[in-house]
Amino acid sequence: MSKLSISAGVLTLIGLTGVVLAPAKPALAGDQLTIVSTGGALQKAQRKALFEPFSNTTGVKITEDEYDGGSAKIRAMVDTRTVSWDVVDSGDGPAIQMCNEGVLEPIDWKKLGLDRSKFTDADKMDCGVPAQSAAAVVAYDKDKLPNGPQTIADLFDLKKFPGKRGLYKSPGYNLEWALIADGVPVKDVYKVLGTPEGVDRAFKKLDTIKKDVIWWTSGAQAPQLLADGQVVMTAAWNGRIYDANRNAGKHFQILWDAQQPLQDYWVIPKGTRHLEEAYKFIAFATSGQAQADLTRYIPYAPGNKEAMALVDPASLPDLPTAPQNIANVMPSGATFWAEKDYDLRQRFTSWLTE
Repeated sequence: MSKLSISAGVLTLIGLTGVVLAPAKPALAGDQLTIVSTGGALQKAQRKALFEPFSNTTGVKITEDEYDGGSAKIRAMVDTRTVSWDVVDSGDGPAIQMCNEGVLEPIDWKKLGLDRSKFTDADKMDCGVPAQSAAAVVAYDKDKLPNGPQTIADLFDLKKFPGKRGLYKSPGYNLEWALIADGVPVKDVYKVLGTPEGVDRAFKKLDTIKKDVIWWTSGAQAPQLLADGQVVMTAAWNGRIYDANRNAGKHFQILWDAQQPLQDYWVIPKGTRHLEEAYKFIAFATSGQAQADLTRYIPYAPGNKEAMALVDPASLPDLPTAPQNIANVMPSGATFWAEKDYDLRQRFTSWLTE
């Protein structure tokens, strides 16, 4: 996502009920927040567009932490009543799962002072506010592969594109792409993957490239694998590819076919001691201007629909929601993975060792 320049004037327009953002003042002992995100290019962008402007405007001191996007640590904190994280950027699948388990604070939209109907996918669950939407994509180095892949099936075509592939070490993304490459229409993927036969079919297709896969576990690894020439193409998050092109001078190309949308939510672990400050931050970070400002730094689509009118036109073509990028986009799999993650992860872990 990519847009900055948040002014104190913008804050006065938010009109929060019960959580009006005060002008800058010396921070009191209680005016502090620990905000957690997934590091890398995203958290760097959030720091510039959200954390620092919010802290400078309100006087609330922000301490940052990073995590792997999983729910285990949050669940452990809540279970042991040792919550030290106040606001967390969570992916949609884990957020839905934690909400269903009672691990997160339900969001009071009236207290937040924002119109829920203005947010994409805000009705998926009651414990989060849509932050930004990224995409899991396939990318390649155009300098090394000028005539690169055109469809997701090319990810599995070792004759047409010999060489190693980089894939995220997770059943998610890979099982969906395997089925699409095997002929399943995008709209039917989760219907097929919800059956034992569909799961077997996906793993059978993955078998065809298994020996040529380099598995990665951190977002920074994907563009590095491309840069080092270790792979001819790789799964990646679109923001990482953008960051490599913009800040490292690369000429990586994204394949906008069967990309998988990744909606993030700002969530609050149940039991935080800084609930009021958490609401203030989320109200700020999900305002139209703040979300538009974030797109100045990383091309992730705003969760607040009103932000789109404020996005710099130069940034629009890089967003995963741009018209030219969504012709064959995958439907969201958040609800599917919230229900099926454990079983499919067990199967995937076993398959890796076969």
